[in-house]
Amino acid sequence: MDLDSIIGFLGHKTILVTGATGFIAKILVEKILRTQPNVKQLYLLVRARDAKAADARLQDEVLGKELFKVLREKWGTNFESFVSEKISVVAGDTSYENLGLTAHQMKEMFEDIDIVINVAATTKFDERYEVALGVNTLGPKHVVQFAKSCAKIQLLIHVSTAYVCGEKGGLIPESSYAMGETLNGVTGLDIESEKKLAEQTLCNLKAKDLPEKVIRQNMKNLGCQRAKHYGWPNTYVFTKAMGEMLVGQFRGNLPVVIMRPTIVCSTLKEPFPGWVEGCRTIDSVAVTYGKGSLNFFLADKSSVLDLVSHS
Repeated sequence: MDLDSIIGFLGHKTILVTGATGFIAKILVEKILRTQPNVKQLYLLVRARDAKAADARLQDEVLGKELFKVLREKWGTNFESFVSEKISVVAGDTSYENLGLTAHQMKEMFEDIDIVINVAATTKFDERYEVALGVNTLGPKHVVQFAKSCAKIQLLIHVSTAYVCGEKGGLIPESSYAMGETLNGVTGLDIESEKKLAEQTLCNLKAKDLPEKVIRQNMKNLGCQRAKHYGWPNTYVFTKAMGEMLVGQFRGNLPVVIMRPTIVCSTLKEPFPGWVEGCRTIDSVAVTYGKGSLNFFLADKSSVLDLVSHS
């Protein structure tokens, strides 16, 4: 499917985007609004205590970014009315069942939504285990269940990561993970048991009245230990792999696309070259090289550096 076909497909569709304040999601939202102004509605799920706080995050962390300057210039004084017509911001959280939405919100969204794009994630390699499980593992399950309740659903896109493969070398097929499959062949991986382990560990730590800093570090350590036990290098990719397993288990007949990007960096061409938010992963190398403070770095000449730029 070429780009024109994709843009055409999005016309007159109602789309739910989770993790809407994240780097990838806001670039996606901008591109949809810029290239397909006939999109019917974008529901943007934002973690916030209420609708007012969600809208404040939308204005500050999404629409207020330089990323939207081309769209602002295109619509001029009509920009605010355009985005108000197209965007409905919703306070919610994928780590909760029903995405933390009210019955009234769900009824309306179940009737309207055609496409769900799940971008919600925590990308910290050493995230607290219970947090990573909630967002990266159970979150996809909740999103799948929500999507299956939508009367007009045509597609669920789940954004994962290429690094669910761990540290394998050579040619890696784009195959899905079976429930309980591990990278090192160790048996016994059970997601419900992992959830209970995280909950019980957290409960035990709190019962000891330990400082929050100590609890946080212990929960981070637990995630890394569980990941390495089953062959993954860190909590992030381990919990994302388990999220893929749950998508496969609960999807039923739902049309699903799992996307596995590698290292995501700045925009290539659109809406303008070089936009990036913060300095993450490979960005620090590019910035220091560009400033002339990094003249060289050690590398294996046979290695493949795989970067994904937005265009």
